[in-house]
Amino acid sequence: MTNIHYRAVSWDEEKDQLRSIRTRVFIEEQHVPIELEWDDADKDAQHYLVSLNEAPIACARMLPSGQIGRMAVLPPYRNNGIGGNLLKKIIQVAQAQGSTPLFLHAQNHAIPFYEKFGFSIQGEEFMDAGIPHHEMIYRK
Repeated sequence: MTNIHYRAVSWDEEKDQLRSIRTRVFIEEQHVPIELEWDDADKDAQHYLVSLNEAPIACARMLPSGQIGRMAVLPPYRNNGIGGNLLKKIIQVAQAQGSTPLFLHAQNHAIPFYEKFGFSIQGEEFMDAGIPHHEMIYRK
């Protein structure tokens, strides 16, 4: 795919596009309750937006604590490297900024994906929004 752009954005700049992706993936597809999806952390997070021909197709955020989250790729664009390239960009930016150790809360089905990029499981399974997760720590 050509014309794919990965960029860091603020919540204030791109809130509508970020919300549209997260609504489709988390609220509509995964049935995450609305009140659990939206939180005050969005205002302080570094957001990432992926666009194809200027249409938003994926997003993620990184909190000041080093937690990567809300990573979502719209269904038609999955399994072709977009999520992996987005994760690599976030890791590169965090390392360049000297951020605290990176971690995330992975849905269990996504653990193999994150392991390919240097994350490993830390601790026991827990439920978040009715979905089983594991904390994962970046170890590269």
